[in-house]
Amino acid sequence: MTEAALSGTPTVKTERMGPVGRIRLDRPARLNAVDLEMAEGIARVLEAWRDDAEITLILLDSTSPRSFCSGGDLRALSELIRAEGPETGVAKINRVYRVMRQIAAYSKPIVSLLDGIAMGGGIGLGGHVSYRVVTERSVLAMPETSIGITPDAGGSWILSRMPGVSGLRLALLGERMDGMQAVQNGFADYLIPSDKLPDVVAQLATQPVEAVLKAHARPVPAAPAHPLEACYTAPDLVQVLHNLDDDESEVARQDLDALSRLCPFSLQVTWAAWHKARTLASLDDAFVQETTLVGHMMHRPDFVEGVRAKLIDKDNSPRWQPATPAEVSQEDVARCFQAA
Repeated sequence: MTEAALSGTPTVKTERMGPVGRIRLDRPARLNAVDLEMAEGIARVLEAWRDDAEITLILLDSTSPRSFCSGGDLRALSELIRAEGPETGVAKINRVYRVMRQIAAYSKPIVSLLDGIAMGGGIGLGGHVSYRVVTERSVLAMPETSIGITPDAGGSWILSRMPGVSGLRLALLGERMDGMQAVQNGFADYLIPSDKLPDVVAQLATQPVEAVLKAHARPVPAAPAHPLEACYTAPDLVQVLHNLDDDESEVARQDLDALSRLCPFSLQVTWAAWHKARTLASLDDAFVQETTLVGHMMHRPDFVEGVRAKLIDKDNSPRWQPATPAEVSQEDVARCFQAA
């Protein structure tokens, strides 16, 4: 039985399958970009099912094979900041973060099917649950440095737990991962072929969750060491850029070119945030740090400019302030870590 009214929003569908409560994101025209309405719709369902003894497992997925959740609704957030100022935008995104933290701390196990696109806010919704499933169609990333902010939605916690400095490189570049890479990098737990998902969904209603997922999962080898590990093992970001410039490999040239297009202030904040996240004790602590950082960064011009260049005008020619990482004030970076 579909419980269309339970979430209070048409973008979140619900269904009961025996002991499984299914929550489906249903905003396909926007690739399930999460806004406050969608987030709070999920929260209402979780609250309704928290004390329901008949529901023992939550399944979180999408009605569209193209996208689980493409991230936050950045276009709408940018328009809100333009119209009403950054404080209004910060207040709204903080409410979305609270729902993500609610999902991560939920008292019942949750299975997320990260099929298709799962980026930014999509990681916040489905990347911190008990069982995270990806497929050969999955595309995961934390691309925040391309729009003037820093990895958020709990993404900095996963990135900071990756071996060596591989997570630092991903945090800076926002590089996309396929399903196998997502498992290798700690963003997912099981790689399952997309054509097996209907069987997985059906079997979850009658069989133990781990048995179902393990029966369909494909083996994933350990991630190989990245050839640029030494370049990113540096005292600061500017030295990383020098290291890449001195390296004669094609992969170093590609990284240097990619970094040159990203927001310099975001890169410097992300560098500092990744190192601080390594010292944090919990995912919740990472959310607190990210919330503080994003709150400051949304008061800067880079966020609105980044969204304009990437998502609105799509000219991919943002005018960052300042224009290079070397020009970024470390005092300004340090202020982003101070609670308001």
